Amino acid sequence: MKLNLKSMLVAPALAGAMILTACGESSSTADNAGDAGDAATVTVETNNGSMEVPVNPERVVALDNKSFEMLRDWGITPVALPKTLLPNNGFEEWRADDSILDVGTHREPKLELVSEAQPDLIIGGSRFTEFTDDLSDIAPVVDVSALDESEGGYIEGLKDQTLALGRIFDKEPEAEAIVGELDAATEAAKSATNGETVFLSVVSGGKIDNGAQRIGRLLEGVDLKDVFAGDAGDIHGDSGLAPEAIAQADPDWMIVLDRDTATTAVGEAPAQPAAAVIDAQEAFANTTFATKDQIIYLDGDFYKREGIESYTEAFQQIADAFTAASQSAQ
Repeated sequence: MKLNLKSMLVAPALAGAMILTACGESSSTADNAGDAGDAATVTVETNNGSMEVPVNPERVVALDNKSFEMLRDWGITPVALPKTLLPNNGFEEWRADDSILDVGTHREPKLELVSEAQPDLIIGGSRFTEFTDDLSDIAPVVDVSALDESEGGYIEGLKDQTLALGRIFDKEPEAEAIVGELDAATEAAKSATNGETVFLSVVSGGKIDNGAQRIGRLLEGVDLKDVFAGDAGDIHGDSGLAPEAIAQADPDWMIVLDRDTATTAVGEAPAQPAAAVIDAQEAFANTTFATKDQIIYLDGDFYKREGIESYTEAFQQIADAFTAASQSAQ
């Protein structure tokens, strides 16, 4: 599920959250203008360039999975979205709501349903980047999704995305609070780590692989060294990396993305949970991470979440685990 990003979509100067209200007004001023008969808008610097969008659009199609948790927590219900990309937990109401159209996956999106939803705004980007042009024929497409190419890196891109959506949906204090929580968790993780080595892994189909291509972004907020730096592996878990090679690298820690848990049908258990796969590896018996129980399992829905909330939780997990290990060693 590697993102298909077009280089032309990367804004040359600032990443997604450099926002100015239309005509130089603040959003509150723009709202007052709306009362006078002019629709309230904000000018947003997106991955596709600067564009003017409505404030508090009534009908929103949400395609970027990184936006789902924010929208839900802000009380915004999309008129359409890719239900397959909904995390298994926390979105039961959206999944069961037939009035929310299911536009299918990014591999075969049902653009006709996006059109049928009659959106005022489409939150695009991420997995749906390649369809931006087609979607733009239906409604304005705002792509403020965090990119690895975002100025300052992916984590800064998450902050920019959050602040941008906060301005669009008139939730600026809430957006700033979310960014503050990420900053605090990142600082805690950075303070708790001290150059230790780590294996960033993805477990899928009973195989353990190098997950740096998917979760290497975590290294932007910690002081850790990836033992397989420069070798991204395969995010679907089948590049041929042998357990013996991992054991030979002998990382101090392992951070695990359990892809199967996220992609297994709601209500079903994965055939081979990541913890069971890792525990069964005889090659790991004498490794530092195994003997010291220094394995961090990310939230089971991390593969589908990927947004600022999931990274905040991950950094806090790292901070707590390293702090506990340090106290235990004293």
